[in-house]
This record gives sequence, C-alpha cells and structure tokens, in this order.
Amino acid sequence: MGTKLVISKKRFAVLGLLVAFILTVLPEYGMGATVSTRSLTARKPKSQKVSEAPRARKRLTRLSRSRARTAVAARHRRRHRYYERFTASSFVEDSFDGDVTAGEDPVVRKAAIDALGNMNGTVLAIEPTSGRVLAMVNQKLALSSGAQPCSTIKLSVALAALSEDLITKDTKIALGRRSQMNLTTALAHSNNAYFEALGRKLGFEKVSFYAHQFGLGELAGYNITGEQLGTYPQQEISSKLGGVGKMCSFGEGISMTPLQLGAMVSAIANGGTLYYLQHPTTSEEVASFEPRVKRHLDIAPLIPEISDGMAAAVSYGTARSLRVNFNEEEILGKTGTCSKAGTRYGWFASYANTDVGRIVVVVFLQGGRPTFGPKAAEISGRMYRSLYDHSFFEAHPTMPTDTANVKPVVSTQ
Repeated sequence: MGTKLVISKKRFAVLGLLVAFILTVLPEYGMGATVSTRSLTARKPKSQKVSEAPRARKRLTRLSRSRARTAVAARHRRRHRYYERFTASSFVEDSFDGDVTAGEDPVVRKAAIDALGNMNGTVLAIEPTSGRVLAMVNQKLALSSGAQPCSTIKLSVALAALSEDLITKDTKIALGRRSQMNLTTALAHSNNAYFEALGRKLGFEKVSFYAHQFGLGELAGYNITGEQLGTYPQQEISSKLGGVGKMCSFGEGISMTPLQLGAMVSAIANGGTLYYLQHPTTSEEVASFEPRVKRHLDIAPLIPEISDGMAAAVSYGTARSLRVNFNEEEILGKTGTCSKAGTRYGWFASYANTDVGRIVVVVFLQGGRPTFGPKAAEISGRMYRSLYDHSFFEAHPTMPTDTANVKPVVSTQ
C-alpha cells in the first residue's frame, strides 16, 4: 500500500511540472492563445474577400440577364401593341370583268392592265389637257364612293398653304426643338408632322374651302354612269381623332374617289384648269368629244412650288420604287398609305412631265399588308414603261380621235 501511494505522488508531481511548463515556457515563444488569435484575425478578411467576389459577379450576371429579358419583353409588347390585322385581300382575279372599254385608248388600257396584274385595285389614266379618261381598269372600284385619301391629301393642303401665302417651298417649319423642314422635303418624305402643323395654322375653314375648290366633296365626272360621290366633313373632326391636323396629314374623316384625285392632279399638270372628267363609251362619243371646264384655279404661280416636292418624292422619297421600272422621263407624284377597319389603302397619283404624250395616272389599291403607297408607285412605273416602249411619249401626227387641242367649253353643271 505504501508503494502505491508513492507512485501516485510521482504522477501528481509530473502533472504539476507539465502544467507549470505550459504556463511559463510556451507564452515566451508566442504560442498558446495568442497564436490562435493572430491566425484567425489574419485569415478572416482573406476568406471573406474570396467568397464575396463570385457572389457579386453572380448577382450582376443575374441582374443583367433580368434586364435583358425585360427589354425583350417590352419590345415584344410594343410590336404586338401596334400590330394591325387585315381582313381584306390584296389580290383578286379578273377585277376588270364588266368594264366598258369601247371608247378607251387600247394601248393605254393594256399598259394599265399589265401593270396592275392581280392586285386588288384600280388604274385610272387621264388626258390632263382635256379631262378625257383614256383608261379605267376595274371601273366598279374606280367609280365607288372612294376611301380615305391618306397622304395624297397633302397636295390639297400644300396648295392651300401656298395660296394663303403661309409658306413657299423653302419656308422651314419647326417640328421640334431641333427639327425643321421645308415643303419640298416634306412632300418627298410625306412628313405628317409638317402637314399637321400647316393644317392647324390654316384652320378648318380654309382647309375645307380649298379642298372643295380642288374638287373634293363633289362629282368629278360629267355624266359618268355609276360614279359615286366621296365625302368631305362639314366641320372639323373631333380632337380625339386628331382634329384638323389629322385631316391634313392622313385625310382622316375624308372619303376621296380616284376620279377626284385624278381631276386635281390633272389641274396641277395642265397649269390650273379643273376639267370635268369624261369617259367615252363608244367610238361615236370619242369622235364628238368636247372638253368641259368645271372651273379655273388660280394656282399657276404655285405649281413650280409644289412640283419640286412631287419630283423629289419620285427621285428619292416615298415613290422612288417607280424608278425601278422607269427612268426615261420625269414623273411627278405623291403616295399615300393608311388603313381603316381591317383594310389597307395604297395610293399614288402622278403625271409625266413631257411636252408630248402628257398623261395623269392614278393607282388605288386596297387589301392587306402587301398594299401600300410605294407598291402603287411601282405599278405606275410599270405602266409608264409600257407606254414608253409603245412610243406614247414621242411626237406623232394628230389622229381624228385626238381631242387634246379641242377648245374647252364651259359647262353649267
């Protein structure tokens, strides 16, 4: 028993020495709690820096992807917000069945038919120095109550503003804080803001007065069987529809017939005489044809002012598609594109600026998305090409049925 006690005392002594060693020797060599604390404080910032950078990059990546998806969705909504559905067809077969053609010029008619093809529309060709209709393809549509004139109404508005000395072709109108435009450029590119500004400056009364002077709101033909009357509002359309501004840029609230537009452009082409349009239906009517003047328009000094814009439209503007098929003679014109109640309209009215073979061509299309003003201009180009190839624009002997030089007689109709 004494032996065991001695051993226990020895073990206790050894443990005491170890504890003393730990408490006295190890702190001198920088070991113990101080070592542990220094290592933790040194590694903690490094550990945080390494772990936070990838997380930040991931957050930025997720944010950029989210923004990209939002932008794509917004563009998608915008496209669908303005997407218009059309129910009418742009194509039709045998649209000229039933046309009365005995009194028409066969060369002009064939050129019009070939140019129109199977498009759902009408082609009207007029001799501007007499008002004789040389060809009218798809007469049912040509003689209908018409349609919204779209941007072709800008010709009437331009003549009204020029008549009122509101502008010249070089007058620049401010369209914004840093934008301004003159008449030539506005006609070339069919700028809506420019003509809305003109309409507001003119006011409805003057806009309406000149539109009626140029033949809108009244029959354009003289005893043409089946001709219907377009409409022109008796008062300004509501502000919700755009007021007089939209009437002057898109023809909102107006219904114009191809004959009315053809008569107005003929007056521009001949220097200011508004003829009744006549459509001979027999060879006898052709032989006895006499031009009939509706009224003389005081626009001769203004025609050079508006002609530059009409020429620019064909040269580099909205009607430049005409030049794909025809470049030999100068063509002046104006396009128009708009839609209503699921039907899209495409207009182009023009005339060949030559000393011989002068002709006015109006193309009116209706249908869906393939229908628009530049397409009507393209069709006109094909027609002018055909006429040129058949020597229409060359001087030729006067034929017995040629009525260009017949002295006009004033009608009381």
